[in-house]
Amino acid sequence: MNIQVLGAHNCESQSSKFISLLIDDILAIDAGGLTSSLSFQAQQKLKAILLTHQHYDHIRDIPALGMTFYLHKATINIYSTQSVYDALTTHLLNGKLYPNFLEQPQQNPTIKFTIIEPYRTEQIEGYSILATEVNHSVPTIAYQVTSPEGKTVFYTGDTGPGLADCWKYVSPQLLIIEVIGSNRYEEPTKESGHLTPSLLKQELITFQQLKGYLPQVVTVHMSPTLEKEIETEIAVVGKALNNSITLAYEGMQLQL
Repeated sequence: MNIQVLGAHNCESQSSKFISLLIDDILAIDAGGLTSSLSFQAQQKLKAILLTHQHYDHIRDIPALGMTFYLHKATINIYSTQSVYDALTTHLLNGKLYPNFLEQPQQNPTIKFTIIEPYRTEQIEGYSILATEVNHSVPTIAYQVTSPEGKTVFYTGDTGPGLADCWKYVSPQLLIIEVIGSNRYEEPTKESGHLTPSLLKQELITFQQLKGYLPQVVTVHMSPTLEKEIETEIAVVGKALNNSITLAYEGMQLQL
């Protein structure tokens, strides 16, 4: 399994992009930095997109991707929750801000949307996909993706503390988890449904207690202005837990 980090941050600039992951060139998770990271040829290789929740930095590129597929008379499958579908049809693909590719063309819509049910394994493009609920300011699901060869990655999407219930359902070799800010912002970060390095440490300790091991950990969704602080604090966490924890970056390649 090859995992490419297309976007690793919560803010966008010339050097940072909104969150988006690409697995084996065909399966994307979240779409904040999707079209801006891929050529048209690469976009057309996509078979499915998993969305964690409806916040803008996770769904922004869906309209642009829809236009690419529409012009090529192709279809793309998107999987997520009812709340994400409602947000897309109300705000982005509403026929006013941008064409509703969920309904156009009428005979064979460009975007085919499937509602995902948490805690039920689905077979999507040859991968076993398990969605679990996580704690965020809006309904959010995380995804465990298992390849046909048995390689497993778990991506939390945006999440705050309290992942103990979630850990019971997953056993990844690689954990991709958000850490948005540094420890000096712990309280407001916790209240908004996000993690800091110190909060991450608590969640990883719980994981180890429940599962008996720690996977390789990669953090995403960092605030660029706080990234140096986060990196320093993450290094302390990694040393304390004797485990690999790495900050993701745009273009990062991960192999399982």
